[in-house]
Amino acid sequence: MKKKMYMLIISLLSLVFLGCGGGSSEDGPAEVGAEIKGTIGVSVLTLGNPFFNVIAEGVREEAAKHGYDVIVVDGDRDVQKQANQIDDFLTKGVAAIILNPCDRQSIGPAIEKANRAGVPVFTCDLKCVAEGAEVVSHVGSDNLQGGKLAGEAMIEALSEQGGKVLVVHFPQANSCQLRVQGFEEVIGRYNQGLSAGLIEVVAQLDGGGVRDEGYKVTEDTLQAHPDLRGIFAINDPSGLGARAALEKAGKQDQVVIVAFDGQPEGKQAIKDGKIFADPIQFPDLIGKKTVELMMDYFAGIEVDKEVLIPTELYRQQDGLEDASLK
Repeated sequence: MKKKMYMLIISLLSLVFLGCGGGSSEDGPAEVGAEIKGTIGVSVLTLGNPFFNVIAEGVREEAAKHGYDVIVVDGDRDVQKQANQIDDFLTKGVAAIILNPCDRQSIGPAIEKANRAGVPVFTCDLKCVAEGAEVVSHVGSDNLQGGKLAGEAMIEALSEQGGKVLVVHFPQANSCQLRVQGFEEVIGRYNQGLSAGLIEVVAQLDGGGVRDEGYKVTEDTLQAHPDLRGIFAINDPSGLGARAALEKAGKQDQVVIVAFDGQPEGKQAIKDGKIFADPIQFPDLIGKKTVELMMDYFAGIEVDKEVLIPTELYRQQDGLEDASLK
């Protein structure tokens, strides 16, 4: 019954949007000359992180191929702001909503409101785990697998000496929890049977997924553990903030960083030897695949509840061979 309602809404929206222009500077137009079938509302965790801009662009490009406009808004890491954006999408009569939830639990009531309005919700990269909130499908990186790659990279970087490690976390995001879980699983297996050269996670601190907070938690950890040897940062902004703190403390040669993402600035830091390695994600594919699943859903095709895209480890040699870098 709900799916029939979705189809009716989409049909009505095609008439509405043919008669109205987009009112937002953030609207992404459908292909020139294509019939506008409706609008997709997208709220990302933060547009301050280039990763989410790439996801949004992937959504725009794929949606345009199917005749849909896109509105992208910045959740600004504020779950109440994001809930208000969902309300605004519903008022605008969007055909569907794509979210990077600002909080995996607290966004639940806003998603339930969309459910009651008959508007399908998809999530990408960041997942909603709130009970009662219905999400059609989730597309993201295989973060558990990526976390395991990060653990393997840390073992390689620290070699037989081992040492103390800081995890710069963002525990509000399910994706980051999986990264840390994978990292710790690999480190735990490595430590089994060792009497020396163990790798010890001495702190897990919330760096907010942003550079300035990554800087601060690294600075704080260096005060408590001046013999720190490694940092696992759950994304590139956190890793770059950690690197800045190491440079200020003069410990950039003592402490190695393994980050996550593969953003251009992160890749450049790997090429320059400032970050050891990244499990890299493919945000353009995440955005594209989310829209592909949405179109299948609109067509009445059953879609997978979750689609995971594997990560790949990016090292300095990859950076040296990367023509996109300086």
